[in-house]
This record gives sequence, C-alpha cells and structure tokens, in this order.
Amino acid sequence: MASLTYMPMLRLISRLYFRLTGWKTINKVPPGLNRYVMIAAPHTSNWDFPICMAALSIMGVKINYLAKKELFRFPLGMIMRFFGGIPVDRSRNSGMVNAMIGAFGTHKELVLMIPAEGTRGYVKEWKKGFYHVATGAGVPIVLGFLDYGKKLAGLGSVFYPTGDYERDLATIQNFYRPIQPKHPERSSLRDTSSADAGATPGMGYKP
Repeated sequence: MASLTYMPMLRLISRLYFRLTGWKTINKVPPGLNRYVMIAAPHTSNWDFPICMAALSIMGVKINYLAKKELFRFPLGMIMRFFGGIPVDRSRNSGMVNAMIGAFGTHKELVLMIPAEGTRGYVKEWKKGFYHVATGAGVPIVLGFLDYGKKLAGLGSVFYPTGDYERDLATIQNFYRPIQPKHPERSSLRDTSSADAGATPGMGYKP
C-alpha cells in the first residue's frame, strides 16, 4: 500500500507547479503522527486531485486513497496506483469500511485519504465512511483542504472523534465552511449557516 507522492523528482515538479500557479501549502500535523484518516474537502472539481497530489508531494506526506475500480483500467490505473490509489468495488460498500479498518491494524504507518462528500457533484450530506474508519481503527482525523480563494492547500486541525457523530460532524464542518471550493455551487455546505451551535469553538479555519 505504498504511495509515491514523496518521490524527490515529483516533489521538485510539484514545487515548480505551485510556484507558477501561486499555490502555497500549510501543514499543521504534529511530527510523528503517521496513522490517521485524512478528509479531502471540499471536492467539487477534477482539478482537486492534481493540486492535492502536488501539495502532498511538497509536504512529503505519503497517502493512500480509495477510488472506484473502473478508474484503475490501463493506462489511468498506472497513475492511480502510482499516487497511492486502492481500487474498490462500490457495489460492496459494507465491506469497504471493514477493509480499511483492517488495513490500519496491519500497517504501522498509514494515511488514508477519503473525500467526505464522495463525489465532486453536489450532495446534501457527507458520507459517514471516514468517521467509521477512524473510530473503528482508533485513529484521529486530519482535516485536509484546498482553498481556491487563498490558493492554499494543506492539512489543518487534527480531530479526535468522541463517538458522537452528529456533534463531531458539526465541529468538522465548521472548519470547512470558510474554505472556498473551485465550484462553490457544488459544495455540500453551500446551504448551511456560517455558525453552528453544535460546533466546538476553536476549530474554525485559521491558515
């Protein structure tokens, strides 16, 4: 399950790309934390993937992520695996979460990236898989983001689930509300208010 997002040549190309396009990175994950679920949000564009991979390369973060098995056909499959992709049969969703929990049990280092919205199109609610994997494996959740307004990509707060999904989700989404996606009209948070009574103070977006 190794990922090659940390290769020196790829990092050099990624830094050049960010310099030319004006993007910057930020990483607030404490050194030594190498087992966690990474939320990838907001996800509204095909551009999210290359920008995200470039940012992770610059930061030296090795990740794995899930993608539908149809995307792993030649030649795209070679690229997907190169960046840590793991093919998943979407018709077997019940086994996917358990498989990821099991992966944490057999790997001393594993960063699993999961798009909480599940698709780049508009969805009313986030998928719960990222939360169930984190609680089942006993690992924290790192809030990864792409802010197209500030051209800032990175890893924000480290969140430790309490087991109260609704309250934890409110706290996590409170972090993402100020972040500008590529296509705001597709954002799952577009109809929510800027403040949430269920959110815990101190988790707001502060790059």
